[in-house]
Amino acid sequence: MQTRIVIVGGGAGGLELACKLGRKLGAEQVTLVDGQLFHIWKPSLHEVAAGTLDIHQEGLSYEMLAHDNRFTFCLGAMTALDATAQVITVAPVADEHGEVLIPERTLPFDQLVLAVGSTANHFNVPGAAEHTLSLNRPADAEHFRLRMLKLLTAAELRKSAGTTAQVRTVIIGGGATGVELAAELREASVVHSRYGFRRLDPLKDVQITLLEGAERILAPLPEKVSQAAAQLLKERHVTIETGCRVARITPQQVEDATGRVFPADLVVWAAGIKAPDMLATLGLPTNRSGQLELEPHLLVKGQQNIYALGDCAACPTAAGTFVPPRAQAAHQQASYLVDALMRRANGQAARTAPYVYKDHGSLVSLGTQTSVGNLMGSLFRSTWYVQGMFARLMYVSLHLMHHQAVLGSLRTGVLAVARFLVKRATPLVKLH
Repeated sequence: MQTRIVIVGGGAGGLELACKLGRKLGAEQVTLVDGQLFHIWKPSLHEVAAGTLDIHQEGLSYEMLAHDNRFTFCLGAMTALDATAQVITVAPVADEHGEVLIPERTLPFDQLVLAVGSTANHFNVPGAAEHTLSLNRPADAEHFRLRMLKLLTAAELRKSAGTTAQVRTVIIGGGATGVELAAELREASVVHSRYGFRRLDPLKDVQITLLEGAERILAPLPEKVSQAAAQLLKERHVTIETGCRVARITPQQVEDATGRVFPADLVVWAAGIKAPDMLATLGLPTNRSGQLELEPHLLVKGQQNIYALGDCAACPTAAGTFVPPRAQAAHQQASYLVDALMRRANGQAARTAPYVYKDHGSLVSLGTQTSVGNLMGSLFRSTWYVQGMFARLMYVSLHLMHHQAVLGSLRTGVLAVARFLVKRATPLVKLH
């Protein structure tokens, strides 16, 4: 008897799981559900936002991946779950004019995996939802990029008319996303000044301010990593304000709890995440952040055939904490579930060993030439601090490892070479 495995969410973990299971079980048994047509590795969205990575070259078609990895792709967003009947509902798909192209559908399942990722958590800060952008989806990053180009164009025109002009970007949140975006924007601003925006001084006219509520940026990482990142950002004329609690956001500025005002033309919210609100409507147990509460085997509490992984899952650890929302965690959880679901598909006994998160360290990109981070785990007997080109190459290798999982080694190698050549035949930033 065939097992119907439905995976909802085509992010890093969900897509890797679908590819690995599809290659083993085939399209009749494995279905991936996602509301987008193509996949982008989420940690690279800051590069898309800055324009240093072309979303149309980077995106991988889900239909292509489904064909090559022998799973079925279902376009649409999950809207409802009937756990008793073992059926999910997928929303209709409409075009830009509202005409329905694909009607609402229901999908039966024997095993369900929820991997729907996360969205911005604005913590009820007044004006945050209305006046900020977040890099949750490829469309968000592309919207940011186009908005930045319009602001740069307007500033260039004002400069040509002899008036002063500045583009002021405020990034709220000094975690990995905020730090990487600040560094990438500064690098992109220098390149922009060579391509059509020659009157703008990239260091003076393009102002970047990073606001962090903690006493240092990259607070979850070792202090040495934080200090190195702060120093590199300051050298690139990025203003860092720590101990800054944002209290209110308007279309013109950001205000903190002490009354300080930061004028802004563009505000990015990178100060926290939460699970999508849809999960709270499914009748499954969730925590205060909206994440699904899990057993150590990645099963949703109270369920025998519904799993979850990635940012949307509150997975406990032996230390009494929860697995952090990182790409490496989603990758490890996908590998764990491949074995668990294959055992079920083959009628074997379930795994007795729970999922155990292994922290291999963190790497933070600070542009195309350097990264900083710490490495740890079985490869290193102690935590190693890394910086510079070596760290950058390791950061890039993480992206390639993800591609290898969904494309295979040969195609990943060909793709890497092709992108290397394309970058030397096109502008360093996307200008259209």
